[in-house]
Amino acid sequence: MKLMIDDSVWGFEKIFSDFGEIVTLPGRQIDRQSLLDCDILIVRSRTRVDKELLQGTKVQFVGSTVAGLDHIDEAYLLENNITFASAQGCNANAVAEYVISAISNLAHDYSFDLSKKTLGIIGVGNVGTRLYFKAKQLGITTLLNDPPRQEIEGKEGFVDLNTALSADIISFHTPLTFSGSHPTYNLLGGHNFELITQDTIVINTARGGIIDEDLWLKNKTKANVIDCWEEEPYINTKLQSSAYWATPHIAGHSIDAKYMGSYMIYKDLCSFTKTPLNNEVEHLINPAVVAINEITLHETLNAIYPFIDDDLAIKNILKFEDYRRNYPDRFEWRHFQTRFDIPKAKKIVGFIDV
Repeated sequence: MKLMIDDSVWGFEKIFSDFGEIVTLPGRQIDRQSLLDCDILIVRSRTRVDKELLQGTKVQFVGSTVAGLDHIDEAYLLENNITFASAQGCNANAVAEYVISAISNLAHDYSFDLSKKTLGIIGVGNVGTRLYFKAKQLGITTLLNDPPRQEIEGKEGFVDLNTALSADIISFHTPLTFSGSHPTYNLLGGHNFELITQDTIVINTARGGIIDEDLWLKNKTKANVIDCWEEEPYINTKLQSSAYWATPHIAGHSIDAKYMGSYMIYKDLCSFTKTPLNNEVEHLINPAVVAINEITLHETLNAIYPFIDDDLAIKNILKFEDYRRNYPDRFEWRHFQTRFDIPKAKKIVGFIDV
């Protein structure tokens, strides 16, 4: 078999080489011509997988090692009997840690007590659930909004969108959808932006397009933390310059998350090809435990990984894509021994903290 793999897929050589010949390209450069003699396609988010890409190729299995699905035409794959595997949830803990790090830095810089703040979590799926759990351990009051879950589970524990938007800090964790019962495109837009005040902190680590960026720029807030943008990598420079943190879609880019994305697709490919699992692949991440001796949340989390460096790295937006592709190694909190009691995982599912 011949495999085409985005060259940003973590550990592709160690994880996928037993399946056959590997060819790699940057995700944006993978095109139909490059796939004509390939059987397997493994991508991240920068490759649009649809009829235009796949028609006339030999591809029978597509794996996406990231959590999002908006770059995949699932209907086309289904109609053409092309097996699809995704890694939804692979980076959920990494994104939740990013948001908590942002909130702890904001609390330090704006001198407020986290236990006296409310956090509106818009979308309580893989990421939102983990963020809720971590915020709860820090004494933050949470307002949870997730209409699809509420329809299934009932109203208890959930609030409507307007109530969630009344929180001191609002963090978005929905997929980007344009249709259906609960579309999320411009979920925060002209119909409700008046609910955002000058004292509101707004965080987007979900997808560009969930917040109307033109309105976001015009409406003053206490602080904006922006990791996901419309038109990446050609981001809104005015919105970037006004943000507290403006980072290049890296909230979920921990080593743990990248590994888990690859591992989830590896398992599905083993099933597809009827190949036994290689136990060595399960243990590719085994860093030495590092002791962090800081005594505050802010200092502890910045000692583990200072996200301000990611903001500074793309002050020149021409570096957006290159920095994202060559992101510094970042391990999740569970690999560190800390004096300050940072939020711990409730349990480990696979290799993912929850």
